[in-house]
Amino acid sequence: MQFSSLDLAPDLQRAVVECGYSTMTPVQEQAIVPARRGKDLQVTAQTGTGKTAAFAIPILQRMLDKPKATAEKRPRALILTPTRELAEQLANTIAAYAQFVPISVTALYGGVKMGGQANKLKAGVDIVISTPGRLIEHMTLGNVILTDVEFVVLDEADRMLDMGFSTDVLKLMQMTATTRQTLLFSATTSPAVNELSHKILNNHQQIRVTKINSTADTVNHVVYPVEENRKIDLFEQLLAENNWFQVLVFTSTKEQADRLLAGLQKSKINADVCHGDKSQGARRRAIADFKSAKLQVLIATEVAARGLDIQGLDYVVNFNLPYLPEDYVHRIGRTGRAGAKGDAISFVSREEEQTLERIQKLIGADIKRIVKPGFEVSNRGSLLKSISRKVLSGRSNKASETTINLDAANKPKAKPRVKK
Repeated sequence: MQFSSLDLAPDLQRAVVECGYSTMTPVQEQAIVPARRGKDLQVTAQTGTGKTAAFAIPILQRMLDKPKATAEKRPRALILTPTRELAEQLANTIAAYAQFVPISVTALYGGVKMGGQANKLKAGVDIVISTPGRLIEHMTLGNVILTDVEFVVLDEADRMLDMGFSTDVLKLMQMTATTRQTLLFSATTSPAVNELSHKILNNHQQIRVTKINSTADTVNHVVYPVEENRKIDLFEQLLAENNWFQVLVFTSTKEQADRLLAGLQKSKINADVCHGDKSQGARRRAIADFKSAKLQVLIATEVAARGLDIQGLDYVVNFNLPYLPEDYVHRIGRTGRAGAKGDAISFVSREEEQTLERIQKLIGADIKRIVKPGFEVSNRGSLLKSISRKVLSGRSNKASETTINLDAANKPKAKPRVKK
């Protein structure tokens, strides 16, 4: 289905063409028409399938259908998102869709001073994109009023719930107009997501573009079994052998990210990190340098798993597997986007084998194993058998010692010699 068949406003259609859009992706094809008709939606679709256009274009068209003057502190549309990076990304993308129409867009997020954001809200903004925490801060200070919000989008709703924003989201929803249209988008589904949808959606339509918690068909998944202390060596060897460039690497903790960075810098590999201990400015510079190909490797924790939209990203490496299997789907969603091919490479130590099993169960597929010569590691089963043998051997030795001691105890004592 073509975007030209949607009968969009001429200036909106012009922007769509300017952005390079012609044929709709499956999620756009299924969501845009009912969203444009005002229907509440719960949409489950894997990351990188064009979800932003699926909710932004129908909202922009509906705002153009019923134009209103921009009001001070009173936005017409609200998009909630879990991270600063994603808020910025959404603002840039939606501003591109709205470049030829009289609709203003701004992003609110933490890590920067509130003054500039407050001034924009006071001047009047039509579409506000925000993280829940920063929006509540602005509401508390009287910088924004949500009673005129007609359209609400929860983007990456599953991630917001994982990050503990459930109470904040419900509080914000209560402040919006009761007649609002609500669109809930997530990459994965769960009982918590379904519970939230029933609380905030009205007579909604469910759209599932792919099977639940699936990954893009264009992504090739492989795992390398490796000892934890050999992961940096393996990564550096694969970088050199395969000439990988612009590799996004995920670690589970900030400490792991910093250790990996130190190892790569020692080997003169251009790399940087993006995690919660870095300032917003430092994170923004690292992402910009990575996008502009100044960096070969960007190391990130879960904070960057959403919101990174990098064109032509071929490789995502899980240096450590995520604690939650659902986060695997989000991490590797940075590659294989919009029909492009990509590779998801995971390093798996013996201690992570059970986590790998949960991930394979979630995505409904076994992941190909590649054993790299020189980095062989005994599998978990062999390890457990080895431990069992040692335990049994220890018990056997103890039993022998006990028998010997008992025999010694039961042996008749020699009679004392009597001097003549």
